[in-house]
Amino acid sequence: MNEVLLERLCNVCGVSGDESRVRNIIAEEIKPFADSVEADRLGNLTAFKKGKRSDKKIMLSAHMDEVGFIISKITENGYLRFKTVGGIDTRVILGKRVILSGGTKGIIGVKAIHLLSEGERREVPKVSELYIDIGADTKAEAEKYTFIGDYAAFDTEFEHLGGSRIKAKAIDDRAGCAVLAGLLNEAPEYDMYACFTVQEEVGLRGSGVCAYRLRPDAALVLESTTCSDVYKTKPGEQVTICGGGAALSFMDGRTITAAEHLNELIRMAERNKIPVQLKKTTMGGNDAGSIHLAAGGIVTASVSVPCRYLHSPAGIADMKDIEAMESFARAYIKEIGGIMKWSF
Repeated sequence: MNEVLLERLCNVCGVSGDESRVRNIIAEEIKPFADSVEADRLGNLTAFKKGKRSDKKIMLSAHMDEVGFIISKITENGYLRFKTVGGIDTRVILGKRVILSGGTKGIIGVKAIHLLSEGERREVPKVSELYIDIGADTKAEAEKYTFIGDYAAFDTEFEHLGGSRIKAKAIDDRAGCAVLAGLLNEAPEYDMYACFTVQEEVGLRGSGVCAYRLRPDAALVLESTTCSDVYKTKPGEQVTICGGGAALSFMDGRTITAAEHLNELIRMAERNKIPVQLKKTTMGGNDAGSIHLAAGGIVTASVSVPCRYLHSPAGIADMKDIEAMESFARAYIKEIGGIMKWSF
């Protein structure tokens, strides 16, 4: 696992629709190992790796974008009003540091607690009541640093916590991107397309474009998923366990994984002594939701890294789980022929 690449990817800003900085880092990293690398008109980056056989082709996918904010108005006194991009709980953004696409930093402002009424203290402020303060006093001054339609991301640095745990923004899904980049350093069994996709957080948009264009025989999505093994959460509501292995999904809000296919993948993990766990809930969704519907239907599965505090300024994940996802994906590209039997 290339932890240096993971740190670079987590620290860079790449809100949905503004993934160019992420794309540039990945392109630089994978060009020495891929047979070809190209970006499409939507912004997806696709790397081709020739396999030992070319009678079938597989697609592996990880999304480059992260949740964040887009500037919708600049007030006369220099504050930036914004809309959220992707699913963000308003409670986690109050008073947090953000960084604009041009590098200017700011704070998400909210009325001080001393000024709140008793009723206001019991309510979560609406996004429409919040703003980004970049220290400007006037609209003209703010416009030197930003513009309507500009992006802002959480300003959080990658760091190690205790043991094998890491803290960073955008683990969803820079963990998947870092793993996918590393898979290009060896020859797969079948021709492989590694797709680094855009705009997953706003509707699984980029992956559908890739799948329609490539028409693979099978696909695997490398993702990050909710982990709620925290204080006072009941075992049945924990979704996944941080440190419990890579997570497989039998169903979510967009996809049902074929039982035969899922069982074969679980057996593959057991054969290779790869720690995996099944997600305990069926909420949410990922790029598998658009891939499996493309081009007449594609057999698709997903494997994810459990991440606490997903879609917040700082997620927590376990490097052992990321390594398990990498091992799972490596086994997949070697054994997919036996797993699929190409009978669907």
